[in-house]
This record gives sequence, C-alpha cells and structure tokens, in this order.
Amino acid sequence: MKITKAVITAAGRNQRTLPLQTLVDRDGDQKSVLGIIVEEALRAGVENICVVICPGDEAAYRNAAGDHAGRLTFVPQEEPRGYGHAVHCAKSFVGGEPFLHMVGDHVYLNSTAQTCAQQLVKVAESQSCAVSGVQPTRESQLPYFGTVGGQRVAGTQDLYLIETVLEKPTPTEAEQTLLIPGLRSGHYLCFFGIHILTPLVMDLLGREMDAHGGAALSPVLAQLAQQERYLALETHGRRYAVDARYGLLTAQLALALSGRDRDEVLTALCEMLAQRGPSGTE
Repeated sequence: MKITKAVITAAGRNQRTLPLQTLVDRDGDQKSVLGIIVEEALRAGVENICVVICPGDEAAYRNAAGDHAGRLTFVPQEEPRGYGHAVHCAKSFVGGEPFLHMVGDHVYLNSTAQTCAQQLVKVAESQSCAVSGVQPTRESQLPYFGTVGGQRVAGTQDLYLIETVLEKPTPTEAEQTLLIPGLRSGHYLCFFGIHILTPLVMDLLGREMDAHGGAALSPVLAQLAQQERYLALETHGRRYAVDARYGLLTAQLALALSGRDRDEVLTALCEMLAQRGPSGTE
C-alpha cells in the first residue's frame, strides 16, 4: 500500500471560513489553517490533494493555499448531505486508491519527530490496511467525537484492532461497548481527525447514500471494521479543533508554545496575567 493522495473536507456550511483563518506556525510564519493542514499532508508523502468545499469557495481557498495551490483539486459538495457524503464527493479523485483523509477544521501538533499524518501513513503502508488516528479522551468529551472499541494489538503499545465505531456515544453506550483494556478509567479512544482509508470506504459510502440519501462517516467505518482489517493508532501528538469555542486561540497558543518563539510568548502571557488582579480587574 502506497499513500499518494489526500482528501481534506472543508464543506461544512457553518465552518467554511475556518480553514481560511490565519495563524502563526511553529516557525513564526503566518499561514492559513488550510495551508498548515496541506503541509501536514505533503510531509507525509502525499503528492495530490483534493479539498471538498462549499460551492463558490474555490477562489478563497486557492488564495489561502498560497504556493501549494497548484497541488490542490477542488470539488464542491453541492448539497449538505453529511460528512460521509463530503468524503464521497472525492471518489473520482481517489480513483480506487487508498488515501489520507484529514478534516479542515483541525490543527495537528506532533510530539515526536514524525508528524501526525506521517505516523498514520507509516502504519498503513506497513500493515496494508485502513488506520484511524485516535486519542485517549475523557468521558465528558464523548459528545464531540466518534469513538472506537476494540483490542490492543499484541506486542504493541499504541495500536488497536477496531471492532466497532460509534458517533458521539453516550457514557452508557461507551461503557457497554467501547471500553479498551488498559486505558485509564473514564477514558475512551476518540477519533483524532486523521485517517488512512481504503477504497472499500467509498463503496460503502455509496451504498449508504443510495439507501438514505446522505451519509455519515462513523457508521460506514463501523461497517468497514466488520469487512476488513481496520486499525487505530494512538497518535503521538494533539489535535486542536478550531471550530470549538476559543478554538482558534487555543490552536494558536499551542503552535506558539511548541515553536521557536515559545519564550517570547510565555513572557507575554505572564505579563498579561500579572496585570490582572484576583477578581479579573487590573
């Protein structure tokens, strides 16, 4: 298995401007969220990238991609028929090959030498199967993420065989079906926002849309786990959802505090905190 294509979904009607926002990356350079995500994919060895967008957004996204615009293919999601449908819009671009999938409203920060996408690509190519990035997540955060259940792969510390997938499960559902032996109490493996998916996913999405007119991704991934080997990798890094409240601020702080300007940013934060009294007044 060789991963040379990527699909970035950015067609959410209420989130379409988020990938266009500007952040300062770890090297101190101003880039759009889209540009940061595209560079993550390119560092993982991807050669061509499809960005699924709202109709009419191509010019803005092409401008936000900057020097990388020539590597991108833009495909509109003409109707808002679900996350899975957005992925399926890239079927012709994927052309029956496995592909890297990333969401357009997350920033990913690796804690090892390999980027988060590189970690998944390495596992997918060595194991020749689909792999989803996951992160141990507190029970209180379950309403925000797809969550997997399964078993740790023998002889590994961070790799799991996925047996089931639930989208935004309740704590009761999670406790009944998604407990992972060895995880800290009250924590579950939730999606990280990066996947390596096989061509079967596109076929399953097509069948789901034929039956229901739209498609969510998590139920299809649950079907995938029943039909072929499907792994979860506990990714060494952090995901920052820029669509969350203060999401852009949190992502910017994470970038700054992990980059070359860390000391400068820490000094500024300490000065700001020192200027405020215990009641929040200066």
